[in-house]
Amino acid sequence: MVKMYNTDMQTNETKQVTEYIRGNWINMISPTEEEIKQVCENINIKEDFIRYSLDYEEKARIDIEDEDNTILFIIDVPIMEKEAENRIYSTMPIGIIFVRDDYLITVSLTKNDIIEELEKNNLKNIITYKKSRMLLQIFYKNAERFLTLLKRLNKETEVAESVLKTSMKNKELLKLLSLEKGLVYFTTSLKSNEVVMEKTLRGNLIKLYDEDEDILDDAIIENKQAIEMSKIYSDILSSTLDAYASIISNNLNGVMQFLTSITIILAIPTMISSYWGMNVPVPLQSNPFGFIIIVILSIIIGILVSLWLRKKGMLG
Repeated sequence: MVKMYNTDMQTNETKQVTEYIRGNWINMISPTEEEIKQVCENINIKEDFIRYSLDYEEKARIDIEDEDNTILFIIDVPIMEKEAENRIYSTMPIGIIFVRDDYLITVSLTKNDIIEELEKNNLKNIITYKKSRMLLQIFYKNAERFLTLLKRLNKETEVAESVLKTSMKNKELLKLLSLEKGLVYFTTSLKSNEVVMEKTLRGNLIKLYDEDEDILDDAIIENKQAIEMSKIYSDILSSTLDAYASIISNNLNGVMQFLTSITIILAIPTMISSYWGMNVPVPLQSNPFGFIIIVILSIIIGILVSLWLRKKGMLG
């Protein structure tokens, strides 16, 4: 899908357009091969930068093509997907391409909250010919989105922990593992995004006005806050999982100890009956109350062994 927007320089009103006009913002979401070729032919750029942005494994970075006077910014954005009953937290790349002083292109694999945030409210806060401002708005909204999803992820962690306090379920443990994986993705992506923003601030890649620098500084601060939150949540979750692993191991040891004790107790009457079941002369074989005496003897010995095992803490 390809949409184009243009802001009128007289009225500063932004509208969706169909023609390739200088100052357009071209938004590409999961574009087809035909759409990629069409855009590249109309604005005279190579397809490489667009295809880089569509690589799910692409890392956050800045790439400059001097021949076309084109700059590619790739950043990682947080995404939340549903899988069965669980939410899966991950990241994906989006590309922001500066094409000379003419066009701004955003490229993403799927719909995401960052671009949708820019498109909503009738594009009131978007001025397409101010490409630098749009880039910094994306940086800032992306950092805010990371913070929002980190808080939601932490809330889900607390819910899973409260369930595990009453019942050790594999479902909740697997959920915690999935959340920990999401935090690893978030932390890695946030650090990569920080490098891109710092390079944008100090690298003189694009023209920044005083107000633009303030927005970028705010975005960097928000991103640093997100990095700290992600690290704290990750450390807490990791220690929580280690604690539950120890608890599960301890519970398993207790169960095995109890079952071993029960096996010892049950082995006593079996052993006694084996002795008296032999085809050799044994005590009480002629006594009419022999069976009852042996049963009572087995019970007494079993009780004594049980008391001894309980004293040793092997029966709880």
